[in-house]
Amino acid sequence: MAFNPIARGLSGLAERVAAPAIERPTLAQTVAARQRFFGVDAVDPDTGSVRADQAILTWFGCASFAVALGGTVLLLDAWVPRGVTSGYVPTTPTEVAALRPAAIFIGHGHFDHAADAGPIAQASGAVLYGTAEHCATARKQISESPEFPCEELGSASSLPGDRYDFELAEGLSVTAIRHIHSAPTSRHEGPDASDRVIPTPCVGDIRRYPPSLADAAHLARRLTDPEGGVLLYQFRTEHFTLTWHDSSGPLLDKAPEVVDVLRTLPASDVHVGAVQGYNQFFNGLRDPRTYIEALRPKVFVPNHHDNWLPLITARGEAFETPLGTELARIPGGPKLQMLLDPKDYVAPGRLAFSIRPHT
Repeated sequence: MAFNPIARGLSGLAERVAAPAIERPTLAQTVAARQRFFGVDAVDPDTGSVRADQAILTWFGCASFAVALGGTVLLLDAWVPRGVTSGYVPTTPTEVAALRPAAIFIGHGHFDHAADAGPIAQASGAVLYGTAEHCATARKQISESPEFPCEELGSASSLPGDRYDFELAEGLSVTAIRHIHSAPTSRHEGPDASDRVIPTPCVGDIRRYPPSLADAAHLARRLTDPEGGVLLYQFRTEHFTLTWHDSSGPLLDKAPEVVDVLRTLPASDVHVGAVQGYNQFFNGLRDPRTYIEALRPKVFVPNHHDNWLPLITARGEAFETPLGTELARIPGGPKLQMLLDPKDYVAPGRLAFSIRPHT
């Protein structure tokens, strides 16, 4: 009941402040955006093409990444965190759209993952991939004539473990696996138990990065967007495998069949997985560890662990020690490539990997 006046106030704000449109980017804007996100040396200054011998991942908040993989530009999720703060993440949906991604992959439809998906897809010409509900929600984010294509990978009623395979570009294949959202479960005890992770909320960033009216209105418009199902994606070239997911559900308790499916995938060179979740307060990082053990990566990169909603979240440094402890429990486990906010936002050299043949 206490939330109702807040919700009504946010709804009223959204009605008063119009959502700005994103214009289709020029070539010059695309070159500039790609050089900022992927590095000057990685982008042709005349054509904007990105070097094909690297996988470059650039984080822009929560679980959102711009990726250049074998020369193909992708987005993983599509939201620039804002609303409770402004400017904490040093980019905008307009700049992200200027990257002109070939495709946008939505992990699930909540605002903190897909609130900018429709406008970015519309302006950039990208193909959106997600469930039928993700496509419908993204189209509703466009006030007039949504024209972007959207490939439906099941729906909200698809079963955990369902698999979708397709070719995105020559030499780049994609597998999507239906899994489940993070959720609390009963406290586990015994040798497999993990310590609870309860970081103190970092509300000071609201004062340091106060929200603008437009950003607060944007958050209000998208706050109740539905989940619409949860998808994990694996991207494969001949010499490199990248796996990404924006939520880590309690698979062992609620969907053990997904673990079996994940184990059938090729081992990941790099696994970018969600760390923050509802079960951290009960079972620590046991759920993320389940995904890591099944996907067998060489390198693990956390996401969804930053101060994207300062009223309830903390900065990534709060997860560094417990995450390192959790990975140390995995025999022959992956190297941890930690990301810390805000310094690792839009940092093109932070996650760059060779995709040349293994030696």
